[in-house]
Amino acid sequence: MDKRVVFDFEIDFSNGGGLQGQGFRLDIDGDDIDDDDLVNYIVADMRLLMVGEVRILNKTIIQEPHKRK
Repeated sequence: MDKRVVFDFEIDFSNGGGLQGQGFRLDIDGDDIDDDDLVNYIVADMRLLMVGEVRILNKTIIQEPHKRK
């Protein structure tokens, strides 16, 4: 069975403002993902710029089929 990570996140932008996500799901390879790797994935995948602090909260790994090919 494929693995996915379910988590909440908070992103602060260096030029002001922020972005939050709750119950966000991402496909992962393997059984776990490091928070730093998860942050890098979110920032790159969402093409975010001027990112300051990022917090990963309530991270859980679940078994669920991958959604991306």
